[in-house]
Amino acid sequence: MSDLLKNIDARTKLAGNNKLEILMFTLGVDNRSGRRETYGINVFKVREVMRVPEITQSPNMPNAVEGMVSLRGSLVPVIDLAKYVGVQCDVKPTIMIVTEYNGHTQGFLVEAVDTILRLDWSSMRVPPEMLASQTGGLVTAVTELTDKRLVMMMDVEKVLAEAGHFGDDDLIAKSVQPLDLPDRTVFFADDSSVARRQIEKTLEAMKVKYISAINGSRAWEELKKIADSADAAHIPVKNIIQVILTDVEMPEMDGYMLTRKIKADTRFAKIPVLMHSSLSSDSNQQLGKAVGVDEYVPKFEPQKLAQTLARLLA
Repeated sequence: MSDLLKNIDARTKLAGNNKLEILMFTLGVDNRSGRRETYGINVFKVREVMRVPEITQSPNMPNAVEGMVSLRGSLVPVIDLAKYVGVQCDVKPTIMIVTEYNGHTQGFLVEAVDTILRLDWSSMRVPPEMLASQTGGLVTAVTELTDKRLVMMMDVEKVLAEAGHFGDDDLIAKSVQPLDLPDRTVFFADDSSVARRQIEKTLEAMKVKYISAINGSRAWEELKKIADSADAAHIPVKNIIQVILTDVEMPEMDGYMLTRKIKADTRFAKIPVLMHSSLSSDSNQQLGKAVGVDEYVPKFEPQKLAQTLARLLA
């Protein structure tokens, strides 16, 4: 299985061209529906795929957290994705996908991994409202394969937040200092409901107004409308929005492509673009700089986000 994930670092250049690779996996046949759904996770976030090692049970863990495993001397929490999603099946998971988000490592138990699929972000669509409702916002994007299978991109940030991995948002937001800048507005784009909620809480604690979009494509359409309105009023766009904050991974258009378009449009001159992502490796930050990103802040660090925004807004 290690061959499946060779040369991950070499794939970084895909992101700058609005492309990605996802590792497809299954969680088993649901006894209630008789169906086996296919899910996907960005290869960038996968460190390795392995047989499930011995899991040590731990007290006071959230329901879907099976316990801890020792990987190269470090204790790593293990989450049973079938249990988290609510798939009721008779097959015990035998595969563990080891992932890394913002320096946090965790294992996800799955039934099986399929293959790595390379595609364009434009082919990843926002999930229909019915699917989004049925999955409780767990799916952030979907794409259909040539064999008619539907691949659902899982919002891993939501999984980790609900498993207690990123702490208490309310307590964190209380530590953010308000700004005395009532005329400032931040425009942000993120496809994760968990990330959007934390950004909103951070900006509300700062007492800063905001406009939001659920992906890069919709963000760009909204930004163009704002720029057109500014042109009609004969004022610079910077009078309406002062900072643009964007995620990297988003269906239809990723954050790199969105940044390229913003930086190519002179109407957005002098408006800083702040990239906010759980893809926080040096290679991803360098790629962000290459497309014109002004600053980079890892996700789920609201104090750091607030400090950076305060500096840019002031």
